[in-house]
Amino acid sequence: MAHRKKKIAIVEDETALQKVLLEWLKTEGFEAVGASTGREAVKMIPEELPDLILLDIILPEMDGFEVMRQLTANSRTAAIPVIVLSNLGDEENRKLAMKLGAKGFLVKAEYDLPAIKRKIQEILVS
Repeated sequence: MAHRKKKIAIVEDETALQKVLLEWLKTEGFEAVGASTGREAVKMIPEELPDLILLDIILPEMDGFEVMRQLTANSRTAAIPVIVLSNLGDEENRKLAMKLGAKGFLVKAEYDLPAIKRKIQEILVS
Protein backbone atom coordinates (compact mmCIF):
# COMPACT_ATOMS: atom_id res chain seq x y z
CA MET A 1 0.00 0.00 0.00
CA ALA A 2 1.41 3.39 -0.99
CA HIS A 3 1.95 5.95 1.73
CA ARG A 4 -0.67 8.67 1.33
CA LYS A 5 0.55 12.24 1.39
CA LYS A 6 -0.87 14.30 4.22
CA LYS A 7 -3.25 16.96 2.93
CA ILE A 8 -3.10 20.50 4.30
CA ALA A 9 -5.79 23.11 3.64
CA ILE A 10 -4.67 26.73 3.62
CA VAL A 11 -7.37 29.29 4.27
CA GLU A 12 -5.74 32.63 3.47
CA ASP A 13 -7.14 35.61 1.57
CA GLU A 14 -3.75 37.15 0.80
CA THR A 15 -3.20 35.56 -2.62
CA ALA A 16 0.59 35.87 -2.67
CA LEU A 17 0.96 34.28 0.79
CA GLN A 18 -1.50 31.50 -0.04
CA LYS A 19 0.42 30.72 -3.23
CA VAL A 20 3.77 30.65 -1.40
CA LEU A 21 2.37 28.34 1.29
CA LEU A 22 0.74 26.00 -1.26
CA GLU A 23 3.92 25.70 -3.33
CA TRP A 24 6.12 25.32 -0.28
CA LEU A 25 3.94 22.59 1.26
CA LYS A 26 4.02 20.67 -2.04
CA THR A 27 7.84 20.84 -2.11
CA GLU A 28 7.81 19.58 1.50
CA GLY A 29 5.88 16.47 0.43
CA PHE A 30 2.35 17.44 1.39
CA GLU A 31 -0.74 17.68 -0.75
CA ALA A 32 -2.09 21.22 -0.42
CA VAL A 33 -5.42 22.87 -1.19
CA GLY A 34 -6.41 26.49 -0.72
CA ALA A 35 -9.43 28.65 -0.01
CA SER A 36 -9.51 32.46 -0.08
CA THR A 37 -12.68 33.19 1.90
CA GLY A 38 -14.32 31.77 4.99
CA ARG A 39 -17.36 30.68 3.01
CA GLU A 40 -15.16 28.91 0.43
CA ALA A 41 -13.32 27.12 3.26
CA VAL A 42 -16.54 25.86 4.88
CA LYS A 43 -17.62 24.47 1.50
CA MET A 44 -14.23 23.00 0.46
CA ILE A 45 -13.01 21.41 3.71
CA PRO A 46 -15.83 18.81 4.06
CA GLU A 47 -15.20 17.81 0.41
CA GLU A 48 -11.39 17.66 0.64
CA LEU A 49 -11.15 16.35 4.24
CA PRO A 50 -7.60 17.59 4.84
CA ASP A 51 -5.43 16.18 7.64
CA LEU A 52 -4.79 19.70 8.96
CA ILE A 53 -5.98 23.26 8.33
CA LEU A 54 -3.85 26.44 8.38
CA LEU A 55 -6.46 29.13 9.03
CA ASP A 56 -6.26 32.91 8.90
CA ILE A 57 -8.68 34.83 11.12
CA ILE A 58 -9.28 37.93 9.01
CA LEU A 59 -11.08 36.60 5.94
CA PRO A 60 -13.70 37.94 3.54
CA GLU A 61 -17.33 36.75 3.90
CA MET A 62 -16.76 34.86 7.19
CA ASP A 63 -13.92 35.18 9.70
CA GLY A 64 -11.72 32.32 10.83
CA PHE A 65 -13.51 32.03 14.17
CA GLU A 66 -16.83 31.42 12.41
CA VAL A 67 -15.11 28.94 10.06
CA MET A 68 -13.90 27.02 13.14
CA ARG A 69 -17.40 27.10 14.69
CA GLN A 70 -18.95 25.68 11.52
CA LEU A 71 -16.26 23.03 11.03
CA THR A 72 -16.56 21.93 14.67
CA ALA A 73 -20.34 21.63 14.26
CA ASN A 74 -19.91 19.31 11.25
CA SER A 75 -19.22 15.68 12.25
CA ARG A 76 -17.12 15.17 9.07
CA THR A 77 -14.74 18.01 9.92
CA ALA A 78 -14.91 18.39 13.71
CA ALA A 79 -11.76 16.33 14.37
CA ILE A 80 -9.52 18.03 11.78
CA PRO A 81 -6.76 19.91 13.64
CA VAL A 82 -6.54 23.65 13.00
CA ILE A 83 -3.48 25.87 13.29
CA VAL A 84 -4.42 29.54 13.26
CA LEU A 85 -1.95 31.58 11.21
CA SER A 86 -2.80 35.22 11.74
CA ASN A 87 -1.48 38.72 12.26
CA LEU A 88 -3.82 39.07 15.26
CA GLY A 89 -1.47 37.97 17.99
CA ASP A 90 -3.16 39.47 21.03
CA GLU A 91 -4.17 37.33 23.99
CA GLU A 92 -7.91 37.72 23.38
CA ASN A 93 -7.71 36.26 19.86
CA ARG A 94 -5.38 33.47 20.99
CA LYS A 95 -7.75 32.49 23.81
CA LEU A 96 -10.79 32.50 21.52
CA ALA A 97 -8.98 30.40 18.88
CA MET A 98 -7.90 27.83 21.49
CA LYS A 99 -11.39 27.80 23.04
CA LEU A 100 -12.82 27.04 19.58
CA GLY A 101 -10.44 24.10 19.29
CA ALA A 102 -7.30 25.37 17.55
CA LYS A 103 -4.26 23.13 18.17
CA GLY A 104 -1.85 26.00 17.59
CA PHE A 105 -1.72 29.74 17.07
CA LEU A 106 1.07 31.25 14.99
CA VAL A 107 1.50 34.97 14.42
CA LYS A 108 2.56 35.39 10.78
CA ALA A 109 5.26 37.96 11.51
CA GLU A 110 6.88 35.74 14.16
CA TYR A 111 7.18 32.48 12.20
CA ASP A 112 9.15 31.40 9.17
CA LEU A 113 8.38 28.38 6.96
CA PRO A 114 10.56 25.87 8.89
CA ALA A 115 8.81 26.85 12.13
CA ILE A 116 5.41 26.40 10.49
CA LYS A 117 6.50 22.99 9.19
CA ARG A 118 7.64 21.93 12.69
CA LYS A 119 4.25 22.92 14.10
CA ILE A 120 2.42 21.01 11.34
CA GLN A 121 4.52 17.88 11.93
CA GLU A 122 4.12 18.15 15.71
CA ILE A 123 0.33 18.18 15.36
CA LEU A 124 0.11 15.52 12.64
CA VAL A 125 2.29 13.14 14.69
CA SER A 126 0.47 13.66 18.00
